[in-house]
Amino acid sequence: MALEITDANYEEIAATDRLILIDFWAQWCGPCRSLSPVVDDLSKAYEGKAIVAKIDVDENPDIVEKFSIRNVPTILLIKDGEVVDKIVGAVPKNEIVEKIEANL
Repeated sequence: MALEITDANYEEIAATDRLILIDFWAQWCGPCRSLSPVVDDLSKAYEGKAIVAKIDVDENPDIVEKFSIRNVPTILLIKDGEVVDKIVGAVPKNEIVEKIEANL
């Protein structure tokens, strides 16, 4: 299962030198719910290689504002504190895997 990031724990998690994939989602978002099992699968597949996490946009407004998230689902890939790639909308798993592999 993907790690749950909140406004309170983001800075601690972001201090890693590993790639971080963050899925910005909301309970009311249908495409977010369809993407959720994919993100959970990726968290297992990349365990030890990357951090795969989710952020509920309704409960964590500070992070949403920090990254200027306007649409959900949005996936950010962050490396060394910088956004290195962004995916907006529900996309097939293989597209996400390609972006992860390109940034590992």
